[in-house]
Amino acid sequence: MESVSRLEVLAGPSGKRHWSDALKGRIVAETLVPGLTVNEVVRRHDMRADHLSSWRGSAKAGKPAVPDPAGITFAPIVLAAPNPVRSVPGQIELCSGGITLRLDGATDALWIAELVAALQAAL
Repeated sequence: MESVSRLEVLAGPSGKRHWSDALKGRIVAETLVPGLTVNEVVRRHDMRADHLSSWRGSAKAGKPAVPDPAGITFAPIVLAAPNPVRSVPGQIELCSGGITLRLDGATDALWIAELVAALQAAL
């Protein structure tokens, strides 16, 4: 028996996945929603484009049954306004593991968050 000098482990789906007809129908129906592309649907469901193309062809032939796209609803996307930069008088002190950073009170909140993350990663 030969020894193995290198072993590579691949992470990800293995084997065949089972897609129910109902799920196939819902995924095919997503491709009928105006503004959505087939590629977006493929990425959303982590599947191969040729599978979805095959299912779309079957749906055109009447199998599997495709649900009415009018009955499908998606959650609306709501973009929140960015937090305004708040000025805090004085200084801000970040202390962690014996390290102290003194920042001006007007330091941007995103910069402070990055510094906190960097301090946590360093410990």
